[in-house]
Amino acid sequence: MAVTARDVAARANTSTAVVSYVLNNGPRPVAAATRLRVLEAAKDLGYLPNRIAKALRTSRTGLVGVVFPDATSPYFSALAKDVESELQRVGKLTLFSNSETESAHEEDVIAAFRAVQVDGIISVSSEFIATGDASSDVVYVFNAPPGLAPTVSADDDKAVRIAYEHLLSHGHSDIGFVGGPQDAGPVGLRAAAWRALRGDGAEPFRSAYSFESAWALGNGLAAGSSLPSALLVATDEQAIGILAAAHERGIRIPDDLALISLDGSPITRFTAPALTVMEQPTRPMAQAAVQALLGNAHPEMIPARLVIRRSCGCA
Repeated sequence: MAVTARDVAARANTSTAVVSYVLNNGPRPVAAATRLRVLEAAKDLGYLPNRIAKALRTSRTGLVGVVFPDATSPYFSALAKDVESELQRVGKLTLFSNSETESAHEEDVIAAFRAVQVDGIISVSSEFIATGDASSDVVYVFNAPPGLAPTVSADDDKAVRIAYEHLLSHGHSDIGFVGGPQDAGPVGLRAAAWRALRGDGAEPFRSAYSFESAWALGNGLAAGSSLPSALLVATDEQAIGILAAAHERGIRIPDDLALISLDGSPITRFTAPALTVMEQPTRPMAQAAVQALLGNAHPEMIPARLVIRRSCGCA
């Protein structure tokens, strides 16, 4: 016979209403000691809430759809892990999908999530979204449809300024920028901030968001005469690709070329040399997105912090 909420209530010496409040994170608060008794009773009895029955009663499925551009990206995979952890903390089950940085695919995924009646959607977009709406069930992170502001975003302008000024402090005057194939989304904002700081009409070096593309760019720069003394690099994949090309070409990092990456995923600590980064903190981003989804107050602009390692020239 299946274990019920009544069985959990009896084991925890409380009411079925309190069991519901604990397992559904509301709508009423429960004392910490009582909450612990309920959770332990549910675990001991092997109680599994019936999501289908709950959805029929409340029109809430407990599911949240999350759209990411690319799960293979070190930064986005770290952010995805933190988003899932935050959603789990508030009693939500996460459904993930990759948009593959394509606006049309992202729109299809959002429509599919709505069709299965998710409680809300978190859309993490690195590129420009062609269309979209201001529906309250979607939280946009980093980038939003035209006419809308992102619900949660990073302070890219300040991050680029801090990184640029750090390279200036090392004596670099020729500081280049590795951007994406086009100036879109957060990378476009980073490129615009770099242009404003440089102020001489210089244009970014272009690379797809992949190790291979940045490796090819690095080889091309090394073979020509356009290698600057320092580079700000939009993403970690690109920075690692540049590192690989430099190693193969005998370009010493940071003696011949200083690097700072503007993502700062955990993998950057383990490159050779370790990458100096503007760390875009994934946990605060995830917390803000989930709080926005729940309709709670949250910071809309998340600051990055400079993490100094070897690649910029610091010991």
